[in-house]
Parts: sequence; C-alpha cells; structure tokens
Amino acid sequence: MEEKDIFIGTIQSLNATIVSLSKTNESQSKTIASLELRIKELSAQVAYLNRQLFGRKSEKLQDPLQMNLFADMTVEAQAESQEQESEETTTKEIKTDKRLARKNRTMLENLPVLKRDEIDVEGIDLTRYRKIGEEITEVVEFEPGKLYRHQYVRFKYGLIDPTEPVEKGEGIKIAHMPVLPIYKGVAGASLLTEILLQKYEYHTPFYRQIRQFEHLGIKGLTESTVNGWYKQVMVLLKPLYGALKKEVFRSDYCQVDETTTPVVDKEKHKTSKEYLWMVRDVMERLVFFHYDNGSRAGGVIDSLVWEYRFKGYLQCDGFAGYESAFKTSTDVSLVNCMAHIRRKFEYAMEQDRTNAGYALSKIGQLYQIERECDERDVTAEERKEIRRLKARPVMEELQGWLEQMEVKYGSSTLVGKAAGYAYVRWNNMMRYLEDGRIRIDNNLAENEIRPITLGRKNYLFCGNHEAAGNMCVIISLLSTCRNHNVNPRKYLNDIIARMPYMQKAIHQELVELLPHNWKLQHMNTDR
Repeated sequence: MEEKDIFIGTIQSLNATIVSLSKTNESQSKTIASLELRIKELSAQVAYLNRQLFGRKSEKLQDPLQMNLFADMTVEAQAESQEQESEETTTKEIKTDKRLARKNRTMLENLPVLKRDEIDVEGIDLTRYRKIGEEITEVVEFEPGKLYRHQYVRFKYGLIDPTEPVEKGEGIKIAHMPVLPIYKGVAGASLLTEILLQKYEYHTPFYRQIRQFEHLGIKGLTESTVNGWYKQVMVLLKPLYGALKKEVFRSDYCQVDETTTPVVDKEKHKTSKEYLWMVRDVMERLVFFHYDNGSRAGGVIDSLVWEYRFKGYLQCDGFAGYESAFKTSTDVSLVNCMAHIRRKFEYAMEQDRTNAGYALSKIGQLYQIERECDERDVTAEERKEIRRLKARPVMEELQGWLEQMEVKYGSSTLVGKAAGYAYVRWNNMMRYLEDGRIRIDNNLAENEIRPITLGRKNYLFCGNHEAAGNMCVIISLLSTCRNHNVNPRKYLNDIIARMPYMQKAIHQELVELLPHNWKLQHMNTDR
C-alpha cells in the first residue's frame, strides 16, 4: 500500500473518530445540561424546605413591591315511653332497666348532688289525690373542673279513695319528665357539650377524656358508652347542620377547599387518606364541612352546588377537579387564588431570582392595593373602582409576561412551571376585579382547615365513614361559632338541651338556632 493511501485512510479514520466524539460530546452536553437543571431544581427544593423549617413562614413579601349502646329514638317515642305504665313493660325490658340503673348508680355514687328540680303534676286535684312518693332521675352535668348530679324529682300521686272508678292509667299520676338529649342515658347537656368540645375544639380523644372524668369522680365509664352518647348527639344536631348548609349556599359568593382526614378501612385493616370538603359563605362567615365517602372528585362539589341551586362566584385553589366540574357551567363562575400562584414563584426563587422576583414584585403590588383598601375601610364598590384603575393594568401586564414565560421555558424550569400554572388560571383570577367583595386569595378558607390538621394529630383517625360524616356536623357548628365570636360551651349547652324538642322544626326555626342568630338572642351571655 502506498504512503498516500495510508495517509488518506488515517484521515478518514480520524474524521470518523471526530464525528463519533462530537456525537458523544453533544450527548454528554445534553446530559450535563439536564443534570444541571435537576441540581438547580433540587437546590431550590432544599432552599424552600430550609425556609419552611427555619425561615419565616409568612407569605407576605418583605418588599411591598364506635358502637352505639342506645337505640336512636324520636322525641315522640321518648315521650310515649316515659308515659307508659309499668305493667306494659316486658319482663326482659324490666331486667335491662334494672341492670342499667345499677350500673348508673355505681357510676355516679361518688358525685355530689348540686342541682335538684322538683316537678309537680300539672292541674292535680288534691281533693281526689294524695302524694304517695316521688320518682328521681339523675343525669351528670359538667362545670369546668367538676362533675355533679342533677336530680329531676317527679312527684307521684295516688287516689285518696282507692275504690273510686277511674279510667285506665288515672289511678296514679306522675309528673312528666323533661325530654333529655340521651334516652335512658345519664349524660346531661353540659357533659355532652364538654365531650364534644374536648375532642373537636381542644383535640382530646375519648380515652383521655374518660381518664379525666374518672379523676373527677365518675366510675366505670367506657369508651363505647361515650361513643354511643356522641352518635346520638350527632343525630340531634343533624337538622341544624342541614339548615346551615342551605344558609351557606344562599350566598352568591362562597369559598371552597378540601383537606385530608384518616379513616379506618376495616377490610384493609389500616387507615386510608380520605377527603373532607369545606364551603364558606364569605360575607356571612358561615361554614360547613362535607364528607362523601372520602372522595375528592370534582363531582362532589358539583353535586352539592346542584342540590342547593348555588349561583355566583366560587373561589378555590388550583385543583383541576373544580375546573372539570364547572367548565361549562353558566351559573358558577370560578375565581382562583393569588396566594397559590405566589407560592409557585416563591418556590422558584432559588433557581431563577430574576424572573421569579419579577412575578413576586408584581403580585406584591396587587396585595399592596388590597392593604390600602383595607386600611381605608372602603366599600365594595369603591374597592372595585380602585382595582379597575390600579390592579387591572398590573394583572394585564402579568398576563402577557406569563404567556412569554410559558412559551420560553415550558415546564423545563420551576419558573416555567409556575408561569404555566398561573397562566391557565389567569382568566379565573381576573374575575376578582369584577366585584369588590371578592378577595384576592382563598386564605380564609385555608384558615378554616387548620383546626382539622391539628385535630388529626391528636385523635388520629375516624373509625369509619359514618364517624367522618358525624365529625362534619360538629366541626361545622364550631367553626361558625369561631367566626362569630360565640362561646361554644354556652352555645352547645343551650342547643343540645333544646334540640330534642326541635326534631320537627321548620327550616326558619332551625336557622334561628345557628350560631350567628343565636348570638343576637344572647348578646349579654354568649361570652
């Protein structure tokens, strides 16, 4: 082979090597760029988590730029049972009542009697009847720091002349017993109130409460008994809960959010993460929680809105379920949350301070406008006009910038992801400019969720779907009390005592018992 051919072959070989090395270099450059991007993302995550653990938590920009022991009974059944003569009771029922009486007597024997109500027979003819005894019914009541017995003493009368002919049941007369919250139970309204408050206001599970009650003098109280009381009280309060839901959806501006709660799955023998929904009437500050077998599907809020014929603005976070539920709705106008948009850019700050900082400064301007309106205490119409003049130009400028960022970066960077998240929700976000009542973010709704987060760290889980549904009843009333500065102990003491008489009440009668209306009737005693 000639020297020239060898030289040409060497050149060709080197060229092929160069091409191969170029391809390898190009591939490695792409890999390096991808890894650098991943390093930036992870660094941003580490910085974000460090801020969450050790830094300031506020999002405000520094630069202003179980088994029921007692059967559920209606008020009528309870009253009818109390009026029946003893001879109509079966032998088995007598034995059961005697066992229950012995158990109750043992449970209460260490508690003092601090209250005694004497109840006489109305319209008794003392020329025909004489007092022959009395019936005593005892319930346990609670005052902060002590348990005590409350006695209901019903006078009993018999005929002076036992040979006098009378109708059946008229030979002996006894005063009627007031209808109590728990049928044949020893828990009075104040004790039931304390049990509910301890669990859902102070986050103390039943078993810890039982230990406290034992130290206060009640013996032999079991968790199944307390759980039975709890279930019956929830049955009493459900009509009130239904009235609250109707009142919330009478509004034309509501906020909605969802949160998790652990619920025991008995088939899998473990707890499952299920979802609670929260709906808040912003203007009237009424709140209810809703549970639908733990579902987070958009169909849950859709069915609620349809059931109660809601029409108006519904403010929510960026969860896709809301968009899918109301995308074609002509009655519901979705409004998104600026705080959620801001968080995305906060998260991107460590990776791209220039672009993320620009977005945050513009969002800061929008919040500054809201603060100025709050400080001046402007009307809704005045706020709407101020937003038109000052906030709308900023919103429109941001909309154009977000579109550019999404096109430029896509989802390849944290800033691109934040811009994409904001851009697809921006039309919904612009709706806050239409009405001065609408808030710039959904933070009020998130505030309602926080007690649930604290609670699940203490009582840990709900025993089943029914328990989660029952929890919604009481936390809805407690949240509404909190929003209207109503003393929940005084409120529940009164309501639990009155609800046995309200099971056939019409809607307006129940509305009068909701916390905001109850407060108006107890202005001097609700704190």
